[in-house]
Amino acid sequence: MRKDLIIGVIALYVLWSVMDFVIHGVLLTPVYEATAGIWRPMEEMKMGVIYLTTLIAAICFTLIFALGIAGGGMSKALQFGVYFGIGAGVSMGLGTYSVLPIPLSLAVGWLLGTLAEAVLGALLLHWVFGRFGAKSA
Repeated sequence: MRKDLIIGVIALYVLWSVMDFVIHGVLLTPVYEATAGIWRPMEEMKMGVIYLTTLIAAICFTLIFALGIAGGGMSKALQFGVYFGIGAGVSMGLGTYSVLPIPLSLAVGWLLGTLAEAVLGALLLHWVFGRFGAKSA
């Protein structure tokens, strides 16, 4: 396995885990508390599943980056992050808002959080691939 892919996945997983803590554990906490009746209690949350989904997402994001974005410059990485973030954020935030009784503020928070994670993730991978390895998979 290529060094840039391994470092990219690990770095992205760490970045997204920290951002998830800030977004969900700090910034959106008041909204989660106001809607406590629709969430599992903390002791029943499936934290292992959350960590696994973050890892799988980091692997897929890194592989997509390696296949078509790496070596294209910072502008291409930024575009990828914005497009991916909007696509994933709209489907997560507004898609969930359309079927679950969550406030619009939470849907927008998820959308913006996903966009921020994708943009920063793409910029991080641009740096990793430029520093540690091959320009494409």
